[in-house]
Amino acid sequence: MALRHAVLAALLGGDFSGYELAKEFGLGVANFWHAQPQQLYAELARLEAEGMVVGRQVVQESRPNKRLFRVTGTGLAELERFAAVPSKPSFIRDDLLVKVQAVDRLGTGPVIEQLDARAAAAEAKIELLSKLLVRLRGDADEEEFLRRGRPIGPYLTCRRGLAFEEEHRDWCRSTAAVLRERQVPGAEH
Repeated sequence: MALRHAVLAALLGGDFSGYELAKEFGLGVANFWHAQPQQLYAELARLEAEGMVVGRQVVQESRPNKRLFRVTGTGLAELERFAAVPSKPSFIRDDLLVKVQAVDRLGTGPVIEQLDARAAAAEAKIELLSKLLVRLRGDADEEEFLRRGRPIGPYLTCRRGLAFEEEHRDWCRSTAAVLRERQVPGAEH
């Protein structure tokens, strides 16, 4: 998957400025694709040059003017082509796992600190994602929303992000607990 597909998918939710797109990425899309704001602006420019998105200028009186982008028919066709290609299996690539793998020779103190920090970051993300799910489904309960709610795609990817963060938090906490229990007072290796 390329960044372009994540940008096109995010723009299916409506017209977004570059700033709004970056916020959308920070909440929803970041569950499965990370990008810096400068990367998003550069990708928007490429997509516009290729005719996959179109931008329009919005004049604002009390603020600077902004450009809003939306997906074109060409962009939608690219997303359809992308959706038809079989996805590759996902994999984990995480430097913290390398540190845990090598903890028998490295010492546990710094690794435990990093596990605790990751667990706290996951907990904060869980809170954000839980609020986003409530906002996406509105007054509907989850079962009803899963049967008939719209848009379902962002909701489902948000659920996946929430499950990932919960599992990640739990793994970090349990791994840190095992390492704490195994620590010998006064020894680091």
